Amino acid sequence: MGLTSQQLQEGLDAVAEVEPKIGEALARVGYPEPRIRPTGYQTLLRTIVGQQVSVAAAASVWRKLEAELGEEVHHAELLTRDFDTLRACGLSRQKQGYARSLCELVAAGELDFDALPADDEEAIAQLTRIKGIGRWSAEIYLLFAEGRPDIWPAGDLAVQAGLAKLLDLPERPSEKTARDLAEAWRPHRGATAIFTWHCYNNPAL
Repeated sequence: MGLTSQQLQEGLDAVAEVEPKIGEALARVGYPEPRIRPTGYQTLLRTIVGQQVSVAAAASVWRKLEAELGEEVHHAELLTRDFDTLRACGLSRQKQGYARSLCELVAAGELDFDALPADDEEAIAQLTRIKGIGRWSAEIYLLFAEGRPDIWPAGDLAVQAGLAKLLDLPERPSEKTARDLAEAWRPHRGATAIFTWHCYNNPAL
């Protein structure tokens, strides 16, 4: 369950009190819509499937996986399939390695999506044990699926570009600068990240 509309509004209102430029942007473009994904292993598997391909191509691969493995695309089912079967579903050798890494961790009980650590950095460390899942993917999962309020994907280029627009910066900030700029916005950086995406291509700004 991602951040609700109420959580987004309350978080952004709190940040606007600290950073007036965010308040000015809110008055011009309004609050963003929630970005919500289901919790659980399937969301990370979808992330792997969708890497470096179009939305349409990823949807096609997912439909083939559902046809082969069942609607739940259960991790135990995936682990029983051989290379050629998964290749026919559209998974490259590399993505099969990533998918098997995820499924093996879940099957072994080493990764429990119902019991990720409450500490954000510890949760990110657990998720990035999955091959093919880097910090950005882990942060997006924790923000959109779990609705953790202080996740700040500072390495996201659209977050950086949105910040440059919001704060009238001369250029897109680096990841380190983006992290430094957001320190004062704790514990509402998640709502602010979603707002930067909302503002990124908004012609009103």
